[in-house]
Amino acid sequence: MFLAGGRQVDNHAKYIEGMYCEIVGEGKPIVAFHGWSLDHRVMKECLEPTFAHRSGWKRIYVDLPGMGRSPASDAIQSTDDILASVLRFIDAAIPAEEFVVCGESYGGYLARGVIHERIEHVAGMLLVCPMIVADHSLRTLPELRIVRKDHELLDRLPEEDAQEFASMAVVQGQREWERFQNEILVGARLADNALLDRVRTQGYGCSHNVDDLPHPFDKPALIITGRQDTSVGYVDSWNILENYPRATFAVLDRAGHNLQIEQPNLFHALISEWLDRMQEAEQPPRGAVIKSSMQAQ
Repeated sequence: MFLAGGRQVDNHAKYIEGMYCEIVGEGKPIVAFHGWSLDHRVMKECLEPTFAHRSGWKRIYVDLPGMGRSPASDAIQSTDDILASVLRFIDAAIPAEEFVVCGESYGGYLARGVIHERIEHVAGMLLVCPMIVADHSLRTLPELRIVRKDHELLDRLPEEDAQEFASMAVVQGQREWERFQNEILVGARLADNALLDRVRTQGYGCSHNVDDLPHPFDKPALIITGRQDTSVGYVDSWNILENYPRATFAVLDRAGHNLQIEQPNLFHALISEWLDRMQEAEQPPRGAVIKSSMQAQ
Protein backbone atom coordinates (compact mmCIF):
# COMPACT_ATOMS: atom_id res chain seq x y z
CA MET A 1 0.00 0.00 0.00
CA PHE A 2 1.08 3.60 -0.53
CA LEU A 3 -0.52 6.98 0.03
CA ALA A 4 -1.89 8.98 -2.91
CA GLY A 5 -3.65 12.22 -2.18
CA GLY A 6 -3.97 11.24 1.48
CA ARG A 7 -5.63 7.90 0.80
CA GLN A 8 -4.27 4.36 0.72
CA VAL A 9 -3.96 2.75 -2.69
CA ASP A 10 -3.16 -0.87 -3.51
CA ASN A 11 0.23 -1.20 -5.19
CA HIS A 12 1.71 -4.56 -6.02
CA ALA A 13 4.35 -5.95 -8.34
CA LYS A 14 4.37 -9.22 -10.24
CA TYR A 15 5.64 -11.00 -13.33
CA ILE A 16 3.10 -11.88 -16.02
CA GLU A 17 4.19 -13.76 -19.14
CA GLY A 18 7.81 -13.05 -18.14
CA MET A 19 7.28 -9.29 -17.95
CA TYR A 20 7.58 -7.28 -14.75
CA CYS A 21 4.76 -4.89 -13.91
CA GLU A 22 3.49 -2.75 -11.07
CA ILE A 23 -0.26 -2.50 -10.57
CA VAL A 24 -1.89 0.39 -8.73
CA GLY A 25 -5.56 0.79 -7.86
CA GLU A 26 -8.72 -0.99 -8.98
CA GLY A 27 -11.14 -0.43 -11.84
CA LYS A 28 -10.86 -0.15 -15.61
CA PRO A 29 -7.35 -1.23 -16.66
CA ILE A 30 -4.89 1.30 -18.05
CA VAL A 31 -1.81 -0.39 -19.51
CA ALA A 32 1.21 1.90 -19.82
CA PHE A 33 4.36 1.32 -21.89
CA HIS A 34 7.60 3.24 -21.38
CA GLY A 35 10.07 4.44 -23.98
CA TRP A 36 13.04 2.68 -25.55
CA SER A 37 15.60 1.37 -23.01
CA LEU A 38 13.71 2.83 -20.00
CA ASP A 39 11.47 1.15 -17.42
CA HIS A 40 8.04 1.53 -15.84
CA ARG A 41 9.12 4.46 -13.67
CA VAL A 42 8.91 7.00 -16.47
CA MET A 43 5.16 6.34 -16.85
CA LYS A 44 4.32 5.66 -13.22
CA GLU A 45 5.93 8.82 -11.87
CA CYS A 46 4.28 11.13 -14.40
CA LEU A 47 0.79 9.59 -14.29
CA GLU A 48 0.23 8.74 -10.63
CA PRO A 49 -0.13 12.36 -9.39
CA THR A 50 -3.16 12.73 -11.67
CA PHE A 51 -4.82 9.75 -9.95
CA ALA A 52 -4.27 11.11 -6.42
CA HIS A 53 -7.93 12.14 -6.18
CA ARG A 54 -9.44 9.72 -8.69
CA SER A 55 -10.71 6.19 -8.26
CA GLY A 56 -11.98 3.57 -10.67
CA TRP A 57 -8.77 3.00 -12.63
CA LYS A 58 -6.33 0.09 -12.38
CA ARG A 59 -2.96 1.31 -13.65
CA ILE A 60 -0.61 -1.36 -14.99
CA TYR A 61 2.95 -0.14 -15.51
CA VAL A 62 5.00 -2.58 -17.58
CA ASP A 63 8.72 -3.18 -18.08
CA LEU A 64 9.23 -4.22 -21.70
CA PRO A 65 11.37 -7.30 -22.47
CA GLY A 66 15.05 -6.74 -21.69
CA MET A 67 14.30 -3.43 -19.98
CA GLY A 68 13.89 -2.61 -16.32
CA ARG A 69 13.27 -5.82 -14.37
CA SER A 70 11.95 -7.82 -17.33
CA PRO A 71 14.54 -10.36 -18.45
CA ALA A 72 15.96 -10.41 -21.94
CA SER A 73 15.27 -13.38 -24.19
CA ASP A 74 16.95 -14.68 -27.32
CA ALA A 75 13.43 -15.02 -28.74
CA ILE A 76 13.23 -11.22 -28.93
CA GLN A 77 14.78 -10.28 -32.26
CA SER A 78 12.65 -7.34 -33.37
CA THR A 79 9.82 -5.00 -32.44
CA ASP A 80 7.44 -7.57 -33.92
CA ASP A 81 8.57 -9.89 -31.12
CA ILE A 82 8.22 -7.19 -28.45
CA LEU A 83 4.69 -6.38 -29.65
CA ALA A 84 3.81 -10.08 -29.58
CA SER A 85 5.09 -10.25 -25.99
CA VAL A 86 3.00 -7.21 -25.07
CA LEU A 87 -0.14 -8.76 -26.55
CA ARG A 88 0.46 -12.00 -24.61
CA PHE A 89 0.93 -9.95 -21.46
CA ILE A 90 -2.37 -8.11 -22.00
CA ASP A 91 -4.27 -11.32 -22.78
CA ALA A 92 -2.94 -12.90 -19.56
CA ALA A 93 -3.22 -9.87 -17.27
CA ILE A 94 -6.69 -8.65 -18.28
CA PRO A 95 -8.33 -11.43 -20.31
CA ALA A 96 -11.50 -10.40 -22.16
CA GLU A 97 -11.51 -6.96 -20.47
CA GLU A 98 -11.85 -3.61 -22.16
CA PHE A 99 -8.77 -1.51 -21.40
CA VAL A 100 -6.99 1.77 -22.04
CA VAL A 101 -3.53 1.91 -23.60
CA CYS A 102 -0.80 4.51 -22.95
CA GLY A 103 2.69 4.85 -24.37
CA GLU A 104 5.63 7.21 -24.28
CA SER A 105 8.02 7.45 -27.25
CA TYR A 106 8.71 3.84 -28.38
CA GLY A 107 5.93 2.81 -26.03
CA GLY A 108 3.60 5.03 -28.06
CA TYR A 109 4.52 3.01 -31.15
CA LEU A 110 3.70 -0.21 -29.29
CA ALA A 111 0.43 1.29 -28.00
CA ARG A 112 -0.65 1.89 -31.59
CA GLY A 113 0.40 -1.66 -32.41
CA VAL A 114 -1.91 -2.89 -29.66
CA ILE A 115 -4.79 -0.84 -31.08
CA HIS A 116 -4.04 -2.27 -34.53
CA GLU A 117 -4.45 -5.80 -33.12
CA ARG A 118 -7.10 -5.25 -30.41
CA ILE A 119 -9.04 -2.20 -31.57
CA GLU A 120 -12.43 -3.52 -30.41
CA HIS A 121 -11.15 -3.98 -26.84
CA VAL A 122 -9.45 -0.60 -26.35
CA ALA A 123 -11.45 2.15 -24.61
CA GLY A 124 -8.96 5.01 -24.85
CA MET A 125 -5.44 5.99 -25.87
CA LEU A 126 -2.71 8.28 -24.55
CA LEU A 127 0.45 8.99 -26.56
CA VAL A 128 3.26 11.05 -25.03
CA CYS A 129 6.00 12.13 -27.46
CA PRO A 130 5.17 9.08 -29.58
CA MET A 131 7.57 7.52 -32.04
CA ILE A 132 5.75 7.59 -35.37
CA VAL A 133 8.56 6.86 -37.82
CA ALA A 134 10.96 4.09 -36.77
CA ASP A 135 13.76 5.17 -39.10
CA HIS A 136 15.37 8.18 -37.42
CA SER A 137 16.67 9.51 -40.73
CA LEU A 138 13.10 9.85 -42.06
CA ARG A 139 11.67 11.79 -39.11
CA THR A 140 10.69 15.45 -39.36
CA LEU A 141 12.55 17.08 -36.48
CA PRO A 142 12.92 20.66 -35.22
CA GLU A 143 16.30 22.27 -34.66
CA LEU A 144 17.81 21.93 -31.20
CA ARG A 145 16.73 24.80 -28.95
CA ILE A 146 17.56 24.97 -25.22
CA VAL A 147 15.02 27.14 -23.37
CA ARG A 148 16.83 27.33 -20.03
CA LYS A 149 20.29 26.14 -19.03
CA ASP A 150 21.78 26.03 -15.53
CA HIS A 151 25.52 26.05 -16.21
CA GLU A 152 26.40 25.65 -12.52
CA LEU A 153 24.25 22.53 -12.27
CA LEU A 154 25.82 20.94 -15.33
CA ASP A 155 29.30 21.73 -14.04
CA ARG A 156 28.52 19.96 -10.73
CA LEU A 157 27.24 16.77 -12.34
CA PRO A 158 29.47 13.84 -13.29
CA GLU A 159 30.44 14.23 -16.94
CA GLU A 160 28.43 11.22 -18.14
CA ASP A 161 25.29 12.36 -16.29
CA ALA A 162 25.66 15.92 -17.59
CA GLN A 163 25.99 14.68 -21.17
CA GLU A 164 22.94 12.42 -20.88
CA PHE A 165 20.83 15.21 -19.39
CA ALA A 166 22.00 17.97 -21.72
CA SER A 167 21.54 15.82 -24.82
CA MET A 168 17.77 15.64 -24.30
CA ALA A 169 16.60 18.27 -21.82
CA VAL A 170 15.16 21.50 -23.17
CA VAL A 171 14.80 22.92 -19.65
CA GLN A 172 18.02 22.16 -17.78
CA GLY A 173 17.33 23.05 -14.14
CA GLN A 174 17.69 21.34 -10.77
CA ARG A 175 14.10 20.09 -10.60
CA GLU A 176 14.23 18.75 -14.13
CA TRP A 177 17.56 17.03 -13.42
CA GLU A 178 16.25 15.31 -10.29
CA ARG A 179 13.28 13.90 -12.14
CA PHE A 180 15.42 12.94 -15.14
CA GLN A 181 17.79 11.08 -12.84
CA ASN A 182 15.07 9.26 -10.88
CA GLU A 183 12.59 8.51 -13.66
CA ILE A 184 14.75 8.07 -16.74
CA LEU A 185 18.44 7.62 -16.07
CA VAL A 186 18.11 4.94 -13.38
CA GLY A 187 15.84 2.80 -15.54
CA ALA A 188 17.92 3.26 -18.68
CA ARG A 189 20.97 1.81 -16.93
CA LEU A 190 19.13 -1.45 -16.23
CA ALA A 191 18.48 -2.28 -19.89
CA ASP A 192 20.06 -5.27 -21.63
CA ASN A 193 22.19 -3.62 -24.30
CA ALA A 194 22.61 -6.79 -26.33
CA LEU A 195 18.83 -7.04 -26.79
CA LEU A 196 18.57 -3.34 -27.61
CA ASP A 197 21.30 -3.59 -30.24
CA ARG A 198 19.72 -6.70 -31.76
CA VAL A 199 16.28 -5.13 -32.11
CA ARG A 200 17.76 -1.91 -33.47
CA THR A 201 19.62 -3.91 -36.12
CA GLN A 202 17.05 -6.54 -37.05
CA GLY A 203 13.76 -4.66 -36.88
CA TYR A 204 13.15 -1.50 -34.86
CA GLY A 205 9.88 -0.92 -36.69
CA CYS A 206 7.16 -3.53 -37.11
CA SER A 207 6.97 -5.51 -40.34
CA HIS A 208 3.42 -4.16 -40.78
CA ASN A 209 2.13 -0.58 -40.61
CA VAL A 210 0.73 -0.10 -37.10
CA ASP A 211 -1.12 3.00 -38.31
CA ASP A 212 -3.05 1.13 -41.00
CA LEU A 213 -6.10 0.56 -38.78
CA PRO A 214 -9.11 -1.51 -39.83
CA HIS A 215 -11.23 1.59 -39.08
CA PRO A 216 -10.73 4.88 -37.22
CA PHE A 217 -10.32 4.56 -33.45
CA ASP A 218 -13.30 6.56 -32.20
CA LYS A 219 -12.64 6.47 -28.45
CA PRO A 220 -11.25 9.36 -26.36
CA ALA A 221 -7.58 9.87 -27.18
CA LEU A 222 -4.83 12.31 -26.29
CA ILE A 223 -1.61 12.93 -28.21
CA ILE A 224 0.91 15.23 -26.47
CA THR A 225 4.06 16.36 -28.28
CA GLY A 226 6.93 18.71 -27.53
CA ARG A 227 7.63 21.70 -29.78
CA GLN A 228 11.37 21.33 -29.10
CA ASP A 229 11.47 17.50 -29.25
CA THR A 230 14.50 16.60 -31.36
CA SER A 231 14.05 12.85 -30.80
CA VAL A 232 10.70 12.20 -32.51
CA GLY A 233 9.44 15.71 -33.25
CA TYR A 234 5.78 16.70 -33.44
CA VAL A 235 5.03 16.98 -37.18
CA ASP A 236 4.93 13.23 -37.81
CA SER A 237 2.35 12.78 -35.03
CA TRP A 238 0.00 15.18 -36.82
CA ASN A 239 0.06 12.87 -39.83
CA ILE A 240 -1.76 10.08 -37.95
CA LEU A 241 -4.44 12.32 -36.41
CA GLU A 242 -7.22 11.25 -38.81
CA ASN A 243 -7.00 7.76 -37.30
CA TYR A 244 -8.31 9.24 -34.04
CA PRO A 245 -11.47 11.34 -34.58
CA ARG A 246 -11.86 11.86 -30.82
CA ALA A 247 -8.25 12.87 -30.15
CA THR A 248 -6.97 16.04 -28.58
CA PHE A 249 -3.63 16.96 -30.17
CA ALA A 250 -1.29 19.21 -28.19
CA VAL A 251 2.10 20.69 -29.05
CA LEU A 252 3.73 22.13 -25.93
CA ASP A 253 6.27 24.92 -26.04
CA ARG A 254 9.19 24.75 -23.60
CA ALA A 255 9.05 20.99 -23.97
CA GLY A 256 11.30 18.40 -25.53
CA HIS A 257 11.19 14.61 -25.47
CA ASN A 258 10.65 14.65 -21.70
CA LEU A 259 7.72 17.05 -21.79
CA GLN A 260 6.08 15.45 -18.74
CA ILE A 261 9.06 16.71 -16.71
CA GLU A 262 9.44 20.09 -18.38
CA GLN A 263 5.74 21.03 -18.51
CA PRO A 264 4.18 19.10 -15.60
CA ASN A 265 1.22 21.43 -14.98
CA LEU A 266 0.06 21.39 -18.59
CA PHE A 267 0.69 17.66 -18.76
CA HIS A 268 -1.51 16.90 -15.74
CA ALA A 269 -4.26 19.24 -16.94
CA LEU A 270 -4.40 17.46 -20.29
CA ILE A 271 -4.35 14.00 -18.68
CA SER A 272 -7.12 14.98 -16.28
CA GLU A 273 -9.35 16.25 -19.10
CA TRP A 274 -8.71 13.06 -21.10
CA LEU A 275 -9.76 10.94 -18.10
CA ASP A 276 -12.91 13.05 -17.81
CA ARG A 277 -13.72 12.33 -21.46
CA MET A 278 -13.26 8.62 -20.95
CA GLN A 279 -15.54 8.64 -17.91
CA GLU A 280 -18.12 10.60 -19.88
CA ALA A 281 -17.93 8.03 -22.69
CA GLU A 282 -18.80 5.31 -20.17
CA GLN A 283 -22.05 7.03 -19.23
CA PRO A 284 -25.27 6.51 -21.21
CA PRO A 285 -26.50 9.55 -23.18
CA ARG A 286 -28.93 11.86 -21.38
CA GLY A 287 -32.49 10.75 -21.90
CA ALA A 288 -31.47 7.20 -22.73
CA VAL A 289 -33.74 4.53 -21.32
CA ILE A 290 -31.87 1.81 -19.46
CA LYS A 291 -33.88 -1.38 -19.33
CA SER A 292 -34.05 -3.30 -16.09
CA SER A 293 -33.51 -7.05 -16.12
CA MET A 294 -37.30 -7.50 -15.83
CA GLN A 295 -37.93 -5.21 -18.83
CA ALA A 296 -35.28 -7.03 -20.81
CA GLN A 297 -37.18 -10.27 -20.34
